[in-house]
This record gives sequence, structure tokens and C-alpha cells, in this order.
Amino acid sequence: MSHIVLQSASSVRQLVIGQLQAVPEEQYDIRPAGWNNTVRWHAGHLVHWMDTAFSLAFGRTPIAPDSYTAFFATGTKPAEWKGEPPTKEELIERLSAQLQRIEEIQDKELDAALGEPVEMGPLRFETAGTLYNFMLMHEAMHLGKITSLLAAVESAQK
Repeated sequence: MSHIVLQSASSVRQLVIGQLQAVPEEQYDIRPAGWNNTVRWHAGHLVHWMDTAFSLAFGRTPIAPDSYTAFFATGTKPAEWKGEPPTKEELIERLSAQLQRIEEIQDKELDAALGEPVEMGPLRFETAGTLYNFMLMHEAMHLGKITSLLAAVESAQK
């Protein structure tokens, strides 16, 4: 079963990268009415949280700079950013580097107990696999939000 989680994680990340590559950078920062965030925020948020998952679940060093937390952690929004966020190219490079890391995870690593359980609201994760599987669902959810956001951007531009 572990190989299915890893294969799914790789597939979802490939879909995310493909979707983001197809979006012109000038659309990365459009925030339609009713939306808190932008395509750039969602892309960076995925980098930030996958780095967090790799660190918590597998003890891997994050590949994104610390500044990603201020830009892309849960609760942040572009309207409050201070400084220049990363470019489309940088975000896609980091997402691609994480894809390579995803493909290097071994099935047995998913069975490992976390040093300490990770709690997120009512959720509690005790193994690398349960936390990583949640991150996979989180990534798929944001892929859907990116798709919906782009539809709203295109609708607003008509």
C-alpha cells in the first residue's frame, strides 16, 4: 500500500507543476473578488508545507528559504506581504526539486514513528506515512483551488 501513496504523491505533484507551468506569470498575482489568495500564494504554500512534511516525517532539511514561511504559511495572504515573493520560475524549480525528493522516499520510511506526534487542530499524526498521506490530500486540495482560481481569473477578464 505504501507504494500507492508514493506513486500518488508523485502524480499529484506532476499535475501541480504542469498546471503552474501553463499559467502566464502575469496571472500569478491576480486575486479575483471573493478570493484571499493568488496562484503564486498557492504554489508557494505547497512548497512551504511539503518542506514542513519532509522535515517532520523524514528529517529532511527544507529546500526553501525561511522567507517562505512569512509569504506562504497558513493564514498568510498576498495583501499583507512585505518584500518580493519568489518568481514563477523559482517556485516551479522548488516544486520540481521536491518532486525528485518525493521519488526518493522508500516505502519503509512511511512506517516510521514520528519523534513526537504532530497535531493540527483535531488531527493527530503518529507515523511518517499518516502525515505524508495528509500532505498528499492537502496538495490535491490546493490543485483544485488553483484550478478554480484560474477559472475565476478568466471569468473576470471576459
